[in-house]
Amino acid sequence: MAVPGPSRDTAGFCGSRLAAVAASRPERVVDNQDLGNSLHVSPDWIERRVGIRERRYAGPGESIPRMAADAASKALSTAGLVPSDVDLLVLGTCSMPSPMPGGGVMTAAELGIPNVGAFDVNAACAGFCYGLGIADGMVRSGTSRCALVIGAERMTDWVDPEDTDTAPIFADGAGAAVVLPAERPGVHPVVWGGDGDRSSLVAIPDRWSHMKMQGQPVYRWATTELIAVGEEACRRAGLAPSELKGLVTHQANLRMIDRMAEGLGAVNAAVARDVVHSGNTSAASVPLALSRLIDLGEVRSGDPVLLLGFGAGLSYAAQVVDCP
Repeated sequence: MAVPGPSRDTAGFCGSRLAAVAASRPERVVDNQDLGNSLHVSPDWIERRVGIRERRYAGPGESIPRMAADAASKALSTAGLVPSDVDLLVLGTCSMPSPMPGGGVMTAAELGIPNVGAFDVNAACAGFCYGLGIADGMVRSGTSRCALVIGAERMTDWVDPEDTDTAPIFADGAGAAVVLPAERPGVHPVVWGGDGDRSSLVAIPDRWSHMKMQGQPVYRWATTELIAVGEEACRRAGLAPSELKGLVTHQANLRMIDRMAEGLGAVNAAVARDVVHSGNTSAASVPLALSRLIDLGEVRSGDPVLLLGFGAGLSYAAQVVDCP
């Protein structure tokens, strides 16, 4: 076994930055007509309720490590890097088929770098933002010189296909970001936390169960209590919500996203609404939505963008990043 050498010198760097963001979306598209037929509800009912028109379902060859590696490869290529440049891989996921081995080491192996530091973060839908906070600290400290942060999920493996509370919402996919040292911070301080007293609101009770979700209490929590979290993340970045150029919240449902944007007062921000075409992909939703905003040209390099992940736990994490 090859033991990785020390990370390269980071002298002169006091922060970290996003160098690239990329997405991996499964091939299979499931629209509301297809889903409505199996759930015995109308396509309009689904869209009115959650704002989703279509979503992606992963097939047999689209495992979490495979999709994660695909997104990571694209992000590295965009940044002008190769997998051997990476010394840290953090995978946000809550939908691996078994507790071990972790998906992070399997993703590293898919990339051809099986000896790098690699691990999973399970903060459910906040997993990518938690992972980004960890990677930022590792790069700032000099422990890492090139980190991959990935959110990847196969939520459909854990959803009851006949449950109208969850089946219309959850989907699959992966998004990845490359984090590098920077002379000035481009990933600003994270605000994270949770409320374990309400952990039963979104949960998989045991290994034989499907996901259970109480949507209304989660909606009220996100659209009221988490506004202050977003405001604090902006304050730590030294700006007001009105100065944001982009807003990427967890893509839970469209009504929730619009309500949170209004509550934050992000009046000049392009608001990510990737949920319409991708559904709720848990930890993958923030990087997938950020990638789409960039691809559409709705945010430009250097623009301040607020990322706000939240979900089961209840867990949340938010930070402002400079758009790559």
